[in-house]
Amino acid sequence: MEFSVIDYVVIVVYLIAVAGLGIYAAGRQSSTSDYFMGGEGLPWWAVMFSVVATETSTLTFISIPAVAYGGNLTFLQITLGYIVGRILVSKFLLPAYFKGKQTTAYQFLEQRFGPGMRNATSTTFMITRLLADGVRLFATAIPLAIILRLGGAFIGWTDFEVYLLAIAAISIITLIYTLIGGIKAVVWMDVMQMAVYIGGAALAIGIVLADLPNGLSGAMSIAADAGKLQILDFGFGQPFSDFIAQPYTFFTALIGGAIFSVASHGTDQLIVQRLLTTRNVDNSQRALVWSGVVVALQFGLFLFIGLLLYAFYDAQSAEALGLATTDEIFAKFIVEQLPVGLSGLIIASLFAAAMSSLSSSLNSLASSTTLDLYKPYFGKDNSQAEDLRISRIITMVWAVILTGSAFFFAFLQLQEGERPAVVELGLGIASYTYGGLLGAFLLGRFSEAPDKTDAMIGFFVGLISLLFMVEGPIHSILPGEPLVIAWPLYTVVGSAIVMMVGNITYWIRKK
Repeated sequence: MEFSVIDYVVIVVYLIAVAGLGIYAAGRQSSTSDYFMGGEGLPWWAVMFSVVATETSTLTFISIPAVAYGGNLTFLQITLGYIVGRILVSKFLLPAYFKGKQTTAYQFLEQRFGPGMRNATSTTFMITRLLADGVRLFATAIPLAIILRLGGAFIGWTDFEVYLLAIAAISIITLIYTLIGGIKAVVWMDVMQMAVYIGGAALAIGIVLADLPNGLSGAMSIAADAGKLQILDFGFGQPFSDFIAQPYTFFTALIGGAIFSVASHGTDQLIVQRLLTTRNVDNSQRALVWSGVVVALQFGLFLFIGLLLYAFYDAQSAEALGLATTDEIFAKFIVEQLPVGLSGLIIASLFAAAMSSLSSSLNSLASSTTLDLYKPYFGKDNSQAEDLRISRIITMVWAVILTGSAFFFAFLQLQEGERPAVVELGLGIASYTYGGLLGAFLLGRFSEAPDKTDAMIGFFVGLISLLFMVEGPIHSILPGEPLVIAWPLYTVVGSAIVMMVGNITYWIRKK
């Protein structure tokens, strides 16, 4: 089945509607407080959905069903850690942010360790977002390109050209409403776009259930016989080196997921900015904790789609279905099985997930650049109108930079031969830096003695140390068998090193 004219009309109308509704929802912006903090404060439930939508990329929509199709449900273990981590952030970090009436996550570090530490962590955040979101934006084009290709669209176009088209469309539409409406537009459009992509997933579930000969019970029976309903895996009975290298054993997922969530939701401006737009700390805590529950339910929904597809395609392998990987299984179903018009709606859902992530990145990068780096040094005497104008210029600059970064990664990824290691590094960069960021925050929050010198030394030692424990380019030059840890443990180890080194350097300097 190929895409119809109706499908393309649905996509175009959706993209135009997003830009218009985003601008309308934001209202007028007269200051950076309106632009970056939402003015008088946003409802906690809207912020909750915005946090969830920000975490959800197009790859979540496409790839999580493939996790269940090719494996089981042990991925859900990490969501328990996510909930625990958010509870810890709401109890120990959010009150400190609201107490100081902060506008970025890194002002806390300036109050504790001075402007140098704020600049270092803010810059680290920007580099992280540039690399990780550049790859993420490119990655959003992969399932879109797959679906458009399977649907017979853009015949004669190269993969690179299709990727550039998808990236450019996502970037331009997202920039329009983010540039004009600021954080308020971002949050309200996140709410709408989450409803769109969850609605699209629900429609897909209804259609696949209707086509299954034995319905839901038959699908669950097939999944159970294949061992796909397993949720818990404690991983006991294997060597320690293998145990810590497995990402989805219970304790690794619980502890690693919790610490990772503390870092991502307690130190990353991408999420912290949203939490600071609520009216008070109680609303912020409510939004954060409930977002963990919603994320767990969302992952469960997409894993459930994977189980249904496993029954729908009679447990066939990706190769038997003519696919390169199981990641293409949901895309195949969307193109070949959905009625006219609904395929276009699902593509619109994919754009929704992609734009939610990108709009959040643009606004958080602009806020950190403006408030952490520009305002303290170059805009002390600016009027509110001047600050707002600069903020919009910086938003536009970041949009160009992120789009260019995505184009660059697309070019690298599509080269013949072995794919460059830089792509793998870009995808994992957030996990590297979260350990350093979290360690700096914990050092400032729970260790009274260390000063800015100790914090700076600990921060950079933590960042560098992780490179030797994460499988990547450094390992190729190390002798013997280097220690490799699972990605949920990156943040645990990195933050522990920062705190340990910070306290040790203080003790040495004091002596």
